[in-house]
Amino acid sequence: MDFLRPASWEEALAAKAEHPTAVPIAGGTDVMVEINFDHRRPEYLMDLNRIGDLTEWEVGEDTVRLGASVPYTRIMEHLRAELPGLALAARTVASPQIRNRGGVGGNLGTASPAGDAHPALLAAGAEVEAASVRGSRRIPIDAFYTGVKRNALAPDELIRAVHIKKADGPQQFSKVGTRNAMVIAVCAFGLALHPGTRTVRTGIGSAAPTPVRATAAEDFLKAALDEGGLWDNGRTVPPSVAQQFADLCSAACNPVDDVRGTAGYRRHAVGVMARRTLTWTWESYRGTRRLTEGAA
Repeated sequence: MDFLRPASWEEALAAKAEHPTAVPIAGGTDVMVEINFDHRRPEYLMDLNRIGDLTEWEVGEDTVRLGASVPYTRIMEHLRAELPGLALAARTVASPQIRNRGGVGGNLGTASPAGDAHPALLAAGAEVEAASVRGSRRIPIDAFYTGVKRNALAPDELIRAVHIKKADGPQQFSKVGTRNAMVIAVCAFGLALHPGTRTVRTGIGSAAPTPVRATAAEDFLKAALDEGGLWDNGRTVPPSVAQQFADLCSAACNPVDDVRGTAGYRRHAVGVMARRTLTWTWESYRGTRRLTEGAA
């Protein structure tokens, strides 16, 4: 195994162009586990830790540009207001030591359906900034996952950053596992309310070959909130609506039986998480709305 250690982003892109099979490593929290257990033996390993740009973030007027290697700990500490769903997901990632090293870029690169960041990124409508010596592009998160542990990156591309819209409404994340952290998710669920556009987005992890959205559930909930005037009157979401939303989220899953849980359990758990996160996010929206009206 040859070890590549570029000193700049330009050197990294040149090395990736010359060695398309090179596996990038920054936190190493996924790749090194596979190597240590001899599940993976790449010809080239590319260390990106000398590239400072990857560990930086920028908060703009509407979006956050998150470097691919920004540790989960920093997301939790510095971006809770702008990216609440991702910050909640970050809290469930492994141990403090892993959260100090691992970043969103690693989750995206391995594209495991069980990656904790995926549901939050889907719910927030993120875009992945990919680059090569040919130039850069942004890949919508909905088009990024192409199969089991496969993504839309070309062989000569590296992930530089993730662009995520700042939250304009409540976001939630829920995960089922034997513990809150230090465990691979049996299944996970992310939900984001977008009052500005009066839309809803979801993200489901570890319940299909790839991370997925429950688009039918989103459309149903959007219509129900519009028809009931709930965005404006702030009333509680009717239990029948919450249950139908949960059922549609369960139906969006395509899970398998494995050592962590059965397919039937995963569908059930996703439905429970969908109903609960809807309750939490809507109550938060109602509370924010009451405060706004009181201030007016």
